[in-house]
Amino acid sequence: MSRSNAVRAACFLSVLAVCGPSLALDPTAAPTTTSSSSPRDVFSLGFAAYKRGETAAAIDALQHAAELGHAGARWKLGQMYAEGDGVVENDFEAFKMFEQIVRDQEDDTAASPNAPYVVSAVLALAEYLRSGITGTPVKADAAQARQLYTHAATYFGDARAQFELGRMLLAGEGGRANPRQAARWLKLSAHKGYTKAEALLGYLIFDGDAISMRAEPGRGLAMLTRAYKTASVKDREWIRPLQEEAFSLSSEDDRKTAIAFADSAGAPAQ
Repeated sequence: MSRSNAVRAACFLSVLAVCGPSLALDPTAAPTTTSSSSPRDVFSLGFAAYKRGETAAAIDALQHAAELGHAGARWKLGQMYAEGDGVVENDFEAFKMFEQIVRDQEDDTAASPNAPYVVSAVLALAEYLRSGITGTPVKADAAQARQLYTHAATYFGDARAQFELGRMLLAGEGGRANPRQAARWLKLSAHKGYTKAEALLGYLIFDGDAISMRAEPGRGLAMLTRAYKTASVKDREWIRPLQEEAFSLSSEDDRKTAIAFADSAGAPAQ
């Protein structure tokens, strides 16, 4: 087994150890399709019912497709439980669905058709393990969450995972702090256009001390300003104070450069 596959296998096995074999799916509804139906066909029926608003029929078919091993069905059910979409919100049920994807798709590659489901499941598990799920066997485990983000960041190159891993490395969450390594992950994420990574990296570059590098106020402010401009309303709530702080401490020339940079058409983060 190659080193990368060994790390990947260790990651999956450690996740499965959180709650053990009891997390296997146990559908309670009888399928409404014939025994000869393929998992893909059953999933298609379930998703079509979901789009029509026929929740009971959708869950029935999706559960059957999930039982047959369809990663998409498990992912959809996990999302529905996590969001309370047509079902009573239940994070533990969502966790079990995402865990089953990780368990059964262990041999998939990053180029596999199932890769989007797998990486989404890994990220969901990481988020749950970061805070735990009250009243369930899933306890907060920042180290485990960090390991999962590392897996998604390296094996799948996922921008969100790279950002979250950068944050954890910066804060020393789930292990030793490593600001310089955090900056490298944030840079990779920012290059993919992940706005939150560009904002945080810009702030670090503006100051320089946190990541042990020479401060680049103009560049940092420019990244922060563009990130604020392109961020969602929710993300602007935490980006704005950083941008305003940097703006107030910058020279007039740096301010003008930052505004021009923010107005440029899709210039990549440096």
